[in-house]
Amino acid sequence: MRELPVELYRAAQVRELDRIAIEDRGIPGITLMNRAGEAAFNWLRERWPHARRIVVVCGGGNNGGDGYVVAQLARKAGLDVLALTLTDPGNLRGDAQTAWQDAQAADVPTTVFTATSLKDADLLVDAILGTGLEREVSGAWRDTIEAMNACPADILAIDIPSGLHADTGAILGVAIQAAATITFIGMKQGLLTGQGPACCGALHFADLEVPPDIYRAIHPACWRYAGDDLAGLLPKRRRSAHKGHFGHVLVVGGEQGLAGAARMAGEAAARCGAGLVRVATRAAHAGLQAAVRPELMFRGVETLDELDALLDWATVIAIGPGLGRGDWGRAMLRAVLASDKPLVLDADGLNLLAIESAFRENWILTPHPGEAARLLKMTPAEVEADRFAAVEDLALRFGGVAVLKGAGSLIASKTDGAVALCAAGNPGMASGGMGDVLTGVIAALVAQGLSPFAAAKAGVYLHGQAGDLAARNGGERGLLATDLLPFLRQLVNP
Repeated sequence: MRELPVELYRAAQVRELDRIAIEDRGIPGITLMNRAGEAAFNWLRERWPHARRIVVVCGGGNNGGDGYVVAQLARKAGLDVLALTLTDPGNLRGDAQTAWQDAQAADVPTTVFTATSLKDADLLVDAILGTGLEREVSGAWRDTIEAMNACPADILAIDIPSGLHADTGAILGVAIQAAATITFIGMKQGLLTGQGPACCGALHFADLEVPPDIYRAIHPACWRYAGDDLAGLLPKRRRSAHKGHFGHVLVVGGEQGLAGAARMAGEAAARCGAGLVRVATRAAHAGLQAAVRPELMFRGVETLDELDALLDWATVIAIGPGLGRGDWGRAMLRAVLASDKPLVLDADGLNLLAIESAFRENWILTPHPGEAARLLKMTPAEVEADRFAAVEDLALRFGGVAVLKGAGSLIASKTDGAVALCAAGNPGMASGGMGDVLTGVIAALVAQGLSPFAAAKAGVYLHGQAGDLAARNGGERGLLATDLLPFLRQLVNP
């Protein structure tokens, strides 16, 4: 067992790693299966030390074989264990058949699955469906998963919660809602985005002692960004530094009645180290906002002439928070798009872009699934069905860098040809203004010299980490976007 790796793979890639370990390195498949079962059982005992009655639900493939190993080990440890089968074990093949025979030799009680067999279990083990699932779960398989989810006992999922797509993080009809998941050899990218985090619960990884150099043969499909390079991206400032060294952020937004969004973006930019921040907003808002946050420079802008001078001043422009979709917002966006400055586009900036499409290399788009759906002319459900495909399509169609927000936010760069995943953040961040704060964070990092891809990755990570720290400080429910600001300041000083 080790820390979650940063390399993320598709299911087919993990199967290839498994093949290399078995065929090229001579590790018997049953050895890997026994190691998987042992790692799962050890984690079971560590997480649920008082569980005595263990019910293991086994499917008909190698995932079921892992389950039989767990059942065998539980039996040998003196626990009250029951293995429930969904297919005739006599039809198992290869290593899974060997694992079942070993369980029988250990006198593991085995019977055909019924919902009543789950009664009085302290813990359920999901060893039903593995990473090869490609179609919607139906029939008896669906009934089994629903019965397990309805049981009050916790569920430990083996390798992947049954019903979850390993590549996309989408639920294929129905999926196990596990309290914990242990996965093997390669971290599947779908476990960390979309519905993956909700289905997996606490996520753990075991490499099964395969030779480390086998990973050189497979290039990861994605990388989990965990902020390991922040100290280099945001080094300690020189004693001779002044505000001109750290860039000028211009936030454009704040239509009538929407002043707070632009202000939050501006304040986040300032808290993350931008040298100077100006907010171009409707004139009616400027004076009041300046009184509340005097460190920001609010400028009432009603005409394009008033905006032009600010565009020349800016190092980077963030547009969209509170922009609105009326004539004023449209005019502001057209003027900003006519400039050659790096941009961060969010909120109504994205909604307007969906109406009048554009392409450029030096911008960062930060849509949530609804905004991404409008940009891609599809439904939010279609976006969520394959978040990786959606974020890569956004970067290809519009250029630059695309951030698809949500559980397991994804960052794709057309220039770098790479996708990163950030697992930081929590459900408390599902509240108004969080996206405005993220816009300001990313803009501040661009202003300080980070490339668009680096700024997007680091910005999403800092934003999520700040949300996690704020939630620990007072809980998830009721978390406000501005609660992140003091933690952002801490995090940008690594």
